[in-house]
Amino acid sequence: MYYILYGIFFLISLLPLRVLYLLSDLAYFIIYHVAGYRKKVVMQNLAFAFPEKSEKERVIIAKKFYLNLTDTFIETIKLVSASQKFLDNHFTGDKTLFQKLYNKGKKLQVHLGHNFNWELANIAMARVVPYQMLVVYMPINNKAVDGLFMKIRTRTGAVLLPATKINRAIIPYLKQQYLLVLVADQNPGIPSKAFWINFFGRPTPFVKGPEKAARLNDTAVVFTHFTKAKRGFYDVHLTLATEEPQTLKEGELTTIYIKYLEKVIREQPEMWLWSHRRWKHEWKPEYGPVINESM
Repeated sequence: MYYILYGIFFLISLLPLRVLYLLSDLAYFIIYHVAGYRKKVVMQNLAFAFPEKSEKERVIIAKKFYLNLTDTFIETIKLVSASQKFLDNHFTGDKTLFQKLYNKGKKLQVHLGHNFNWELANIAMARVVPYQMLVVYMPINNKAVDGLFMKIRTRTGAVLLPATKINRAIIPYLKQQYLLVLVADQNPGIPSKAFWINFFGRPTPFVKGPEKAARLNDTAVVFTHFTKAKRGFYDVHLTLATEEPQTLKEGELTTIYIKYLEKVIREQPEMWLWSHRRWKHEWKPEYGPVINESM
């Protein structure tokens, strides 16, 4: 099944982007106007995040989000056969911060959110950074689809480490300089074991893993997000958070990141994944204080 799926995706990927975007437009029409895929979740999230905006304004953001979602899927198919020139042209930005930290002998963590197009960023970055790039990912249950995404995501040198076995998977790399990519806006499985931080004015749980790993392994931390210059063309933005995470209080690094994340979402709200249930958990006193209320 994997080979059939890969063959189909490879053939589709040979089409020019202008043709592939016609497929994206069709997919957008179906999932937004016909199927209404997770529309209730998206509109509820936008209402939580932007109560000051009108319903009409939130609908405009939602429509742009859905088109970015379908574009990301189509662009990911394109990555099956995309050339190095394509990657260089479609994913740009100043990446010299990585070289500076590498020259200092630093190990590095990169914290990012579900910011489009993270798939393009993954394979575009892996071939140009001086580090061995390690990416924590959640395995897909369907083996054929999981194999396909593994093939795409590792084609330029990235190594994928399963989130379900991360403590064991990272061991072979601990004695070398590495760049570990972590999606730091994940919803925690157990809210009582999360950091609770105000996010868009609401107490929200965030996983402790990214901060814990940085403090444990004394890695420098860089925050990153992507902006969209025009359809299919992205810029990467890097911000040094700290070179010494062990000097920060527990929860402080995560709090700084969440403030950064909220800022970049407000600047381009259609670029974030609004279809996941970010506020599905309610804070309870037994979870402990909301961190940035007590710092």
